[in-house]
Amino acid sequence: MDTPICDFVRHYAKAGGSRLHMPGHKGRGPLGCESLDITEIDGADSLYRAAGVIAASERNAARLFGAQATCYSTEGSSHCIRAMLYLALLEAASQGRRPLIVAGRNAHQAFILAAALLDFEIVWLWPEEEPFSLCSCPISAAGLAQTLDALPASPAAVYVTSPDYLGGSLDIPALATVSHARGLPLLVDNAHGAYLHFLAQPCHPLDQGADLCCDSAHKTLPVLTGGAYLQAAKTAPPLFFREAKRALALFGSTSPSYLILQSLDQANRYLARDYRDQLCQCAARVEQLKSRLRQEGWVLAPSDPLKLTLAAAASGCRGPELAEALRRRNVECEYADPDHLVLMFTPQNPERDYQRVIGALAPNRAAGPLPRPGLTLPRPPVCCSPREALFAVPETVGAREAAGRVLAAPTVSCPPAVPVVMAGEMIGPEAIEIFRYYGIETLAVLK
Repeated sequence: MDTPICDFVRHYAKAGGSRLHMPGHKGRGPLGCESLDITEIDGADSLYRAAGVIAASERNAARLFGAQATCYSTEGSSHCIRAMLYLALLEAASQGRRPLIVAGRNAHQAFILAAALLDFEIVWLWPEEEPFSLCSCPISAAGLAQTLDALPASPAAVYVTSPDYLGGSLDIPALATVSHARGLPLLVDNAHGAYLHFLAQPCHPLDQGADLCCDSAHKTLPVLTGGAYLQAAKTAPPLFFREAKRALALFGSTSPSYLILQSLDQANRYLARDYRDQLCQCAARVEQLKSRLRQEGWVLAPSDPLKLTLAAAASGCRGPELAEALRRRNVECEYADPDHLVLMFTPQNPERDYQRVIGALAPNRAAGPLPRPGLTLPRPPVCCSPREALFAVPETVGAREAAGRVLAAPTVSCPPAVPVVMAGEMIGPEAIEIFRYYGIETLAVLK
């Protein structure tokens, strides 16, 4: 597969021309990559009006993913989340539907900020299983149907996160069936699952019925941080394809990183070659590691093929303590909280990394599971919209003194996670107990 962006930039760098344009380093500098860092000069195309090398590269990506359209972002999935919500609202307006999104409660903070910027209403889909975890939000097709059928009018779209931060996946085909039966598009934050299309049994949201999704290419593919895709399915409303670039331009920088664009472009060649075989081998190796850890006495939570999620508390340990044990073996985890520890693998991890994990964690000598307080996720009263809360002047208070106050900005331990309280909602005693458990000490509240 060709790499049109990379080819253009390398040719330009090799030509040694006088760079009387941005950026200011003029192709020279201590990092060693400056010669490949350019701006939207003649022939380099324009990200939000792509008709040349960027458009050709994006078509390559769309063919690889089986998408109607794939658009690049150099500002991560956060950028793509805002764009796909704008597209959903635009399509809804054309159909006479209200600006309301039915969304899983574990939405990334970019979703909340988009609600403030775009001023749409939200009806939450709450976690359907216990025990409560900040990072998990199981949602069933039956639960979605019940929520949709209880609404007085049709919303703009359904929005869910899958896989979640712990690696748990929703039944996207079933959720798509429920959404489409009611004439609604399904939007999926697939930030952690860009690789899913290339498994032996493809299970990317586009393969399973989603209409729009965002993929953080940099999370699971060999792409520089910030590289992401906004993807529209072949069966999605034509407006999603037609207006995608305008939606991205509305929220994106006019100075996209050409280093990240080259990384996305080069990833196409990588995916088109033997990536499927490498991915299959990596997933098998991760499964072997999971099996070994279970034999050594560890409890593992269900997760996608490239994540290893230790149920730390159920194994008799705290996640931060396990993270420190791994650091002593020169291993840095993705995430740790009192209940879980998450490790992320890709084909780029050498065998040494697997052996270090075994050396740090095996065997588990804990006496048994740790006690966990009976945390219950509250359903706080809504006092104002996210827009009103986020555009108000806040003040910072200690979490323990916040009872009865209205949250001004989302407070979670990591994105995407279930906000204990949402911007515009009132903080109650149950929420304060959860804040204490997860180590959240200060909050921004309305004055």
